[in-house]
Amino acid sequence: MKRFIVLISIIISGVLSVAAQESIEAPTPTALVVDSKGELTDLVIGDEYSGEAPVTVRLYANADEVTGYHLTCSWEFFKEGEEEPYLVRHDADVEIELSESGKVIIMPNIVYTSVANSEIYWQFNAEYYETPFSIILAESGLEAPNAFSPNGDGINDYYNVFNVRSIVEFNGAIFNRWGQQLYRWGIDEIGCENCGWDGTYKGNPVKDGVYFVVINAKGADGIVYEIKRDVNLLRGYSEGLE
Repeated sequence: MKRFIVLISIIISGVLSVAAQESIEAPTPTALVVDSKGELTDLVIGDEYSGEAPVTVRLYANADEVTGYHLTCSWEFFKEGEEEPYLVRHDADVEIELSESGKVIIMPNIVYTSVANSEIYWQFNAEYYETPFSIILAESGLEAPNAFSPNGDGINDYYNVFNVRSIVEFNGAIFNRWGQQLYRWGIDEIGCENCGWDGTYKGNPVKDGVYFVVINAKGADGIVYEIKRDVNLLRGYSEGLE
């Protein structure tokens, strides 16, 4: 960390006098990223995070109050390639959810202003922190298979979507050939093992055959997924399903 010495000179009645000498330590901002599964990633200034949307980002200025100075903190959020921030949050500690795909650059702005004369003495911003926080969220995607085999062998035992990336809204339902809804699931049941439809209705296994899936989803990049397709329930197969 760098330590700065501030020499404050105040002119009173034309006489220059040294009023004070303060030592201000440069703050070291940190961040905590929480993904949709609750996994935590700690970042220090200059770090880059890559993952799927949405994520919650908790920002901490870690700036100490110094006698004789007024401390103000803010955070500027930039989209990649843009010079002006699309959002500014004024606080030392900030929590925000990011749900759009792409790269977001987050820059702290920490200012110490003299209480005596209201002059800015130290400002820790883009000129000081040459490398800010960067959050990169993947483009969205999902795939819905046309078959599964709920036979208890641990392979394709559940019907669900796979290759899920940055999905922020999801609703899925399974119907039989008469249009009766057998199963419904939401965003909390995608992208996980042993979740989805297990081939039962009210606790009883349904017959092998063709069923129908309807999926409505939305990605962090605004892409809307509307999937309607047949689903083959084949308990006699364990491999080669697509």
